Formats: sequence, C-alpha cells, structure tokens
Amino acid sequence: MKKLLVFLMITLPVTTALLTTSCNNNTKPMNAETKVPAFDLSTIDSTVKPCDDFDGYANGNWKKHNPIPSTEGSWGSFDILDKETREVKIKGIIKELLTQENPQKGSEAQLITGYYRSYLDTVTIAKRGITPIVPMSDKIVAAHNVAELVSFTGELAKYMVDGPFSVYVGADDRNSTMNAIFMGQSGLSLNDRNYYENKDSAMVKIRAEFVKHVDKMFSMAGWQVADPGKTILDFETKLALIQLKNFELRDPVKIYNKIPFAELKKIAPGINWGDYYKNYGLNADTVIVQDKNYLKSLNQLVGATPLDVMKTYYRWQLLSTYANLLPSEFNKETFHFFSTVMYGVKEQRPREERAIMSVNRRLGMPLGKLFVAKYFPESSKKKVSDMIENVRSVYSSRIDNLAWMSAPTKEKAKKKLAAFTWKIGYPDKWKDYSSIDIQADKLIENSMNIALWDHQDMISKAGKPVDKSEWGMSPQTINAYNNPTNNEIVFPAAILQPPFFNPDADDAINYGAIIGVIGHEMTHGFDDQGAQYDGTGNLSNWWTPEDTKNFTALGKKMEDYFSSIEVTKGFHIDGKLTLGENIADLGGLTLGYYALEKSLEGKKKPDPIDGFTYQQRFFLGWAQVWRDNMTNESLINQVQTNEHTPARWRINATLPLMKEFADAFGCKGTAAESQRIVIW
Repeated sequence: MKKLLVFLMITLPVTTALLTTSCNNNTKPMNAETKVPAFDLSTIDSTVKPCDDFDGYANGNWKKHNPIPSTEGSWGSFDILDKETREVKIKGIIKELLTQENPQKGSEAQLITGYYRSYLDTVTIAKRGITPIVPMSDKIVAAHNVAELVSFTGELAKYMVDGPFSVYVGADDRNSTMNAIFMGQSGLSLNDRNYYENKDSAMVKIRAEFVKHVDKMFSMAGWQVADPGKTILDFETKLALIQLKNFELRDPVKIYNKIPFAELKKIAPGINWGDYYKNYGLNADTVIVQDKNYLKSLNQLVGATPLDVMKTYYRWQLLSTYANLLPSEFNKETFHFFSTVMYGVKEQRPREERAIMSVNRRLGMPLGKLFVAKYFPESSKKKVSDMIENVRSVYSSRIDNLAWMSAPTKEKAKKKLAAFTWKIGYPDKWKDYSSIDIQADKLIENSMNIALWDHQDMISKAGKPVDKSEWGMSPQTINAYNNPTNNEIVFPAAILQPPFFNPDADDAINYGAIIGVIGHEMTHGFDDQGAQYDGTGNLSNWWTPEDTKNFTALGKKMEDYFSSIEVTKGFHIDGKLTLGENIADLGGLTLGYYALEKSLEGKKKPDPIDGFTYQQRFFLGWAQVWRDNMTNESLINQVQTNEHTPARWRINATLPLMKEFADAFGCKGTAAESQRIVIW
C-alpha cells in the first residue's frame, strides 16, 4: 500500500524508526575529511550555450568524464554521495563492530554483524539451497481451494511476500491523529501496468525476457510447473489491467474510501477476508480501500482463475521475494532480469558491497543510531532550522502577493504554512530492535525475522494515536520527504553534505542546492496533492471554487508542458504522473532564489566568483545537485513508473520556466518565455 509520503528523489524509505538516546557531542562533521569546492569549473562545457541546454553547459564535462559505472543504472550526485556514505562511513562502522567479541544478543552490534556475516556466508547459503522457503511453498501447494490459499497469504504478507492487494497501517488522511487500516492494489512483478500494456518493442522484449526469467527460476528451484513464465505473465497482465493507473494513485480523495469491514465482504465475497486478516494479525472494523472497483474486479478475476494458476503465482511471489538471499545462481539470474534487462546495469556489485547495502536496508535504524553518533554534528540542526524559517518567511510573503489566489484562501494557506513542522538529522526516540533473532548462519530467517518485527510494529499501531515523532527514513539515507498527514518535512542527516549543503561554499551555491531542496519539500505541502490537506494534516478542502479552478489551470499548463518533452525515442515525460514533483521543483527554486535575495537585503551585493554573479551561481548550485547520467533502460523505466521527472529535465525543463533564470543568463527570445508559469 502506497502511503502519501512525497520524496525528493526516487529512493524508497527503509523501515521506520527505532528507546530514547541522544547523540554525543563528540561528533565529526560528515564532510570534515576533505574541503569540497563550492562549484568545480571543470564540469562546465563552454561550447554549450546556457540558455539552450543548461544541464549540458553546467554539467557537460562532468558527464563526459563520469560515465555510468557497470554496476549502476544511473550515476549522479545522489548516487555518488550514497556510495561514499556506504563505502566509507557505513562500512567503517560495520568493520569496527566486527572487532567486538561476543556482542550482547540484541545489541546493535550483534544484530548488524550477525546479519552481515550471514549475507557473506555463501558456503552455508549454497548448502541450504531453497530449504528455508520450502515450508511456505508447501503450504501454498497444499491449499484445497482459492479461498484457503488467499487466506494463507495473510501469513505470507507478514514476511514481505506480495499479492494482488496489500494492507498497511498508517495515519488516517481524514483524521490524521489516529492510525487506520489501508488496503491497496499490488502484486505486479514489473511494478507498473505500463510494462504489461505498452506495445513498444522495448516493452515487448522485456515481457519476453520476463517469461524466460520465471521459467529459469522455477527450473532452478526444482518446481515442476508447466510454462510458469507464461502463466505468471498472463495472470499479472489481467491483474494490471484492472488496477488504477499510476497517476490516478496520486489523487488522495479518489483513493480514500473508508468502509465497514462487512462491506468488504460484500464487494469481494469470493475472498476469505476474515481468515486473511486473522492470519495477518489484524481485527478490522473499518478499512480504507484505494479502489472498490478494483476489489470487485479482483474478486471476479480470482474466481475465474484456476487454483493451480493461483498457486503458481504465489509461489513465484515467494521465490522472487527471497531470490537475492538464495544461492548465487538465483541471485545472478535475478540480477540479470531486474537489473540488466530492466535498467541496463551491466555488472553486479561485489558481494561485500551488497552485504553492506542489505544491512542498510534491513537494519537501517539500528545502523543509523550508530551513524549519527559518529558523524552528525548537533550544530547542523540549528543551521538547517534557520534555513527553513527563512524559506517559510519568503513563502508567506509570496502567498500574500499571488495574483491568482483570493484573500480567504491566502489566509488558510498561511495558517497551514504557520503550522508546518520539520525533523532534521535523526529521530528523537529510537525503537528497541533487540528482540529480533539474528544468527550468523541463517540469512533468510534473519530477513524474515526482521520483516516480522517490522510487521508487528506496524500493526500494533492500528486504531491508536499517531506518533508524530516517528521517521519514514533512516538518518543515513540521501533523500528528504514531505509527510502531508503530519504537515512536516524531514531531512535525514546524510543529505546535509556536499553538494546539497557545503559549509565551505558561498551562499548562492547553498541556496540553489539545500535551500532549493528545502523549498521543494515545503512546496509539496501545496502541490496538487499536498494542497488537499489542511494545516492539521487532514484531507480537507480549504479552497474557494474559483481558486481551485485557477490552481487546476496552472497545474494543467505545467502538465502539458512536461508531457510534450520526449526523453528518448517514443517515450515522453508523463505530465500527470510528475505534476506534484514538477510543482515542487519550480516552487523550491523560486523560494530558494528569493530567500537568497532576502538574505542580501541591506547588504552589499556579493562580487562575482569565478566570473559568475551570485544569481548565476544560484542556478549552478541547482544544476550541480541534479547532474546525472542514465542508461536508456533506466530512463524508460523512470518516465513510465516514477513520479519524478528525470534529472536532466529537472534542470532543463524547470529553469526556463523562471524569468529569474533568463535574466541571470541573458536568455532572450526562447520558446519558454510564452510558457512561463508562476504558481507559488
């Protein structure tokens, strides 16, 4: 179930937070090792005109000298910083923990090193084969009918095994102080219906490769099933075509349908909801479903699907979920399809690097607790808090001056802005993970035990007040997010490093980078989704009809503008899907620019640096954050499935919409002049 947490970049959050502790004061700034230039002039390609292609101008030479590594599908500022954080800081923490003899069971050291060792123990992994998942597979095979099978999937779901629907506990969008139970569509191996219905030759090839992949995986598992690949593709295609499209999932009103549990039984009587929820561990009085029509259609699909097909589907979900933790032949085949075929990645990362990444994903918060104690200076919280207040002040002034919004709506917008909160660095409270059983020779069981802990932690919140201190990302994540039901933005510790935040840089570069990011997340509270939530975090219409009409018209103009952009032959940006992120980019840049100007009021304007005015350096700061190279496969995947416009066009499509950019670089007579949009 996809909850409405709006992120800066495409990275998904790791498990949410973790007994109270505080970081010690003997912390080392995360960028203390080396002094990073504010902006490296060698990245500029002066043969490109900035008004024609600002990404090519600001980042052209960087792109030429930084090809995509064979282990990656894209390579840019986020990827580089993430790799440095993992390979230096996180790896260093793990290596230091490995020197401890017999760490106390359940301690961060024991959990992290036990999981890490189990990932690297390839001899034991090979010896055990698929044995750890056989009991679950046997239960799937033993089901006597579809109702019995689907009810058992409530047990599977505790261990991350997907199905046609998923259940989640989170803040009720219309009563944001209380947690509720949600149910939404899921269960597609290729993640999005575009991959099942698009007739482009590239998509046809991927579907053919998917069939081969499933066939090979079943064969390696020794599961004797006739044509499993075709069976799975056929079923998932039918499933995909009854699901809401990805841009429809962005409408918080459309996907909020709160119903009594008894009505769920009426909508889809063929599914044994009582036993499913019992196996899942929830007792539901009400459920918020994404789409009642989907559940009706799913009921028909499941009723018309032979039992053997449903068993094959669920066995595939099980095998696919744990494939990366199985012996190397499964791991390599999974990499071949889901990385090489889907994203154009040529080479798998070394086992040790994957072990570190797996620890970071599965035990992100215990690891994060150690990360911030070692690397995050408390002073950074104060600096970023001051920045946020500056942006809030500018945002309030800009709301006052909006020509398209009436006074009553402006008043409510400013009330929401005033109620807005933030989190910086790391949680104030850390959860206790010590009950998780981690053993150095049982990798899959370790993963299952972590999944079960996460599941039990989540369902324990059902029907209880929301803990607004919880985090949706670990501190070492290179990202940021906006949570509309909390009316808050969150900045993990690790993003407060160059090129996002550089204490050695001039203000203009930092305002174009970290202030642009802060403004981006703040604007999410007022994009086409966030604007439907009020200052208390409730889904509630606080707009006048005329202001709604004006806002919708501006959004449609932006949607059409981005939809016209072809990123690679036959594939365009989806303006509907990316609308919220594009509004946030434009808003973030605008807020950042005017926050910079506000900071200079009553002061002597800065002299040019390296031949660039402070206005020009502001936009160079933004371009530096979003420099990126992508494989064509990754580019195609992103425009079909992701709410973020590819990085190149977060520069080249967004900046021309701003008169301030044109003025800074003397751009005249460009097509973008007639397309300029001012929303916030």
